[in-house]
Amino acid sequence: MNRIESAKRYTDKLYGGAASPLGTTDPEFAAIKERLIYGEVYAEEKLPARLRELVILVAATTNQTFAEVKRHTAAALQSSVTPNEVKEAVYHCAPYIGLAKAEAAVEAVNEVLTAQGIQLPLVSGQTVTEESRLADGIAAQKSIFGDSIDAMRAAAPENQKNIQDYLSAYCFGDFYTRKGLNIQERELLTFAILCTQGGCEPQVKAHVGGNAAVGNGKETLLAALTVCLPYIGFPRTLNALGCVNEVLPE
Repeated sequence: MNRIESAKRYTDKLYGGAASPLGTTDPEFAAIKERLIYGEVYAEEKLPARLRELVILVAATTNQTFAEVKRHTAAALQSSVTPNEVKEAVYHCAPYIGLAKAEAAVEAVNEVLTAQGIQLPLVSGQTVTEESRLADGIAAQKSIFGDSIDAMRAAAPENQKNIQDYLSAYCFGDFYTRKGLNIQERELLTFAILCTQGGCEPQVKAHVGGNAAVGNGKETLLAALTVCLPYIGFPRTLNALGCVNEVLPE
């Protein structure tokens, strides 16, 4: 199957063969896009379809490209991703890109869910309480990064301990502990979000190690980075690739 046929196969499956508006106004650009994404990258099939769509969804959320958020929300639902999993992936972006940007993507997702007759709000995914979120967040951090978290928290200057508490209670307590996605999936999405952002190489390296610790090997990280490539461009892809190779050399 050549890449033109492969692109048609995937777009028919995910979107029912609906033509992109870009195909009318900019057919050559549309063909380049569809043949790269659906004809080549999707055809590698190195990630399960469900995980592939979640990775692209967080990349689109990070980029604030809401047409892609909507398109890949629909593709995710078509790929057996549940509405709760879609929401959890977008929520998970908040500590890395900021709450307002995540909220804007949530609104785009809600448009698709509402159009498909899905009742909102969805069932709660929260597991922490106001009293437990810090301790539960530290436990989630340590499940990925080990006892180095205790040393990092202890080493923080007094006037910066609040930042460490926010990291533990908000990023890990409020999000990593939620239902819907497991720790392995969340850590892979974190990697994709950071790669998409660019300029986060120290954090990318940390989460390459975190992914390895929870069972996401180098091939999985390379597959996720390949899926992100059309959406984040080559500079960020190559920077992230350098981080992967530094932490997990061949």
